[in-house]
Amino acid sequence: MAVRKDRDRAARPPLDGASLEQAAISYAGRYATTRARLCAYLVRKLRERGWAGSGEPPVERLIERMAELGYVDDRAFASARAAALGRRGYGERRVSGALRAAGVTEDDAAEARQAARNDAWAAALRFAERRRIGPFADVETDRSGRDRALAAMARAGHPLDLAKRLVAAPPGQIPDAEDM
Repeated sequence: MAVRKDRDRAARPPLDGASLEQAAISYAGRYATTRARLCAYLVRKLRERGWAGSGEPPVERLIERMAELGYVDDRAFASARAAALGRRGYGERRVSGALRAAGVTEDDAAEARQAARNDAWAAALRFAERRRIGPFADVETDRSGRDRALAAMARAGHPLDLAKRLVAAPPGQIPDAEDM
């Protein structure tokens, strides 16, 4: 017999100032997060459980306090996310999209985007190697295979000219970065 989780779970009391702060600390302790994500989490918790404190919930003030204490750092998050995506072979466009989706402001993301731009060639090579594209392919690919590889590199956020150079490279011959 299937039992619904909603009936088994005891009703949780509404949040007050202390429990809202504890939820914020717990979330920031478990996940690398941004101000925007922490805000969305706290708003969701307030919607689920309600507010028992006086006045409006101090969400913005609490987020600022978490940032002052160093529990939430959008610049550090942006740098770490950009580095992780770069190691996986993703380009600047993909990095920028991921940072926007995480709610990182343009100012906080600028340094991470520049790092992704500077590492574009190495990231493209990593992606091509992982996907066996161009110089990392086992055999020469036909026109449709090159088109698919080019589309994959574009979706990964690499510039079209860089992607074309890698896709056109014959197996075993890695183009020089200086030619970019």
